[in-house]
Amino acid sequence: MIDEFAKNNLHGRLRRDREALLWKLDGLSEYDARRPLTATGTNLLGLVKHVATVEARYFSEVFDRPSPEPLCRWQDSDGGDLWATEDESRDRIIGFYRRTWEHSDATINALPLDAVGHVPWWREPEPNTNLFAVMVHVLSETVRHAGHADILREGLDGRTGLRAEHEGRIDEEARAAYRAKIEQAARSAAPIKA
Repeated sequence: MIDEFAKNNLHGRLRRDREALLWKLDGLSEYDARRPLTATGTNLLGLVKHVATVEARYFSEVFDRPSPEPLCRWQDSDGGDLWATEDESRDRIIGFYRRTWEHSDATINALPLDAVGHVPWWREPEPNTNLFAVMVHVLSETVRHAGHADILREGLDGRTGLRAEHEGRIDEEARAAYRAKIEQAARSAAPIKA
């Protein structure tokens, strides 16, 4: 009974956070969805593509359930999953992610939590694992990158939150006052030397 509860809980959270990550693209121009927003080039559409690729690998290769999506061999990965080329449309990447969900969900539904998997890119003696550990790992990756997306989106247009239905109107004045309060506390804790 606990296995079914754990599996359903992890799977539900994965579904929720997949949607949250995609929501960060809503209403953005092609440029804003793709442009590098950090010194290392992190961008919103690239985060979606990366998480889709990670999920596709873990719920296919690890459990010998080949992905219906073409993936390069993990040994040949060159970071190309972290950004979108000019030829890759937003719809194509989102479609890839959604098709990956279908395949991942089928894998999760078909296997028990203790189903044995093998992660060839994990170092010895860790490569042998199970569905439970992979679900936790993929959920952690998704949450981590959804958090990155939160920060990037807030930097673009101030929008924050997990889902559109929970998003409130942005009160710029209140937000500026709150930020100023935090800035003042930081300055008081560590005075800036001239």
